[in-house]
Amino acid sequence: MKCYTVGGAVRDRLLGLPVKDRDWVVVGASADQLVDLGFRPVGRDFPVFLHPKTHEEYALARTERKTGAGYHGFVFHASPEVTLEEDLARRDLTINAIAEDDNGELTDPYGGQADLAAGVLRHVSPAFAEDPVRILRVARFAARFGFAVAPATMTLMRTMVDNGEVDALVPERVWAELAKGLMEDHPSRMLDVLAECGALARVLPEVAALVGVPQRADYHPEVDTLLHTRMVLDTAARMSLPLDARFACLTHDLGKALTPADILPRHIGHEARGEKPLMALCERLRVPAECRDLARVTCLYHTKVHIAREMRADTVLRLFRDTDALRRPERFTRFLDACVADARGRLGFEDTPYPQAAYLARLLTAARGVDAGAIAEGCTDKRAIPAEVERARVAAIAQAMAGAHA
Repeated sequence: MKCYTVGGAVRDRLLGLPVKDRDWVVVGASADQLVDLGFRPVGRDFPVFLHPKTHEEYALARTERKTGAGYHGFVFHASPEVTLEEDLARRDLTINAIAEDDNGELTDPYGGQADLAAGVLRHVSPAFAEDPVRILRVARFAARFGFAVAPATMTLMRTMVDNGEVDALVPERVWAELAKGLMEDHPSRMLDVLAECGALARVLPEVAALVGVPQRADYHPEVDTLLHTRMVLDTAARMSLPLDARFACLTHDLGKALTPADILPRHIGHEARGEKPLMALCERLRVPAECRDLARVTCLYHTKVHIAREMRADTVLRLFRDTDALRRPERFTRFLDACVADARGRLGFEDTPYPQAAYLARLLTAARGVDAGAIAEGCTDKRAIPAEVERARVAAIAQAMAGAHA
């Protein structure tokens, strides 16, 4: 029996990156042997065990055979006779098919080290085509490392899209990989790879619909709406925004794909038009509520923030109400961050000042500073309380406006 570190831990160490989690493969052992040594079985579909002390995952070396469509359509075979090379052969990419023993000696039968040095994502074998999740993983790794996809691998991914294998992806896996990709340093690369192989139109058709949609060049010198979305995403990454804000950046302009042709390149009303495709995307991929809700607020109201300094005090209060900012100021802050990314995600505007965010944050503080309880106590006519509270908040906002403009 021999144990090897495999996969991402080896890859990241070779790249000089922090190693977060380590996975192990065990060669020459049976499940009963590991149990006798105190390992706890946790794998449902194939034999995976938790180390009794470190709780790291140890999997028996195994081979696999495709038996049906999609991610679950596999039969696995694990036995002491399966070699390390056979186990590595079933992995997705050469950079993930490197093993390291206790002495630091590497086993690299498929050229993973060379592809790491060259910055290439290359499939290990034709079996890559049997698992559609691998398309999403390649796109995510492109976003993480900035690596190029090998031409043969891209061709294989296109074939997987064309033959419908990608349509077997389940919503949970699509969202899981999308969420990870959005949190990488260059999330736009994920969209690029998915678009190049044709998968973007299958897994994110609402986003793919933005390709080639023109915008006013005076506002958007980059013109193409998907290019703008890509730039906004990368700006969000540079700002280290959390997942819900990055998802809001991805989906904030979906309505532009539905703009009537006769008013292009203007996009009057694209905010409201974007709500339906956004909610359809969220329902299909079962997007978490916090991501869905911030994306909806951003879709509907991001252009209001851009013109915040032109608003009257009562209009600002309406914006606070519409976005639930009075009750959820932390979410409003992330909404403002997404608006900053939108403003700076334009060609030539990458470093433009955006005082609207700090301005609205100041006005929200003023509005939330109004003591509604005290006003209620002072009202003899309880029916007048809402109007009095609103009047006080408008006055507080107006006062904060005057101070901001002074």
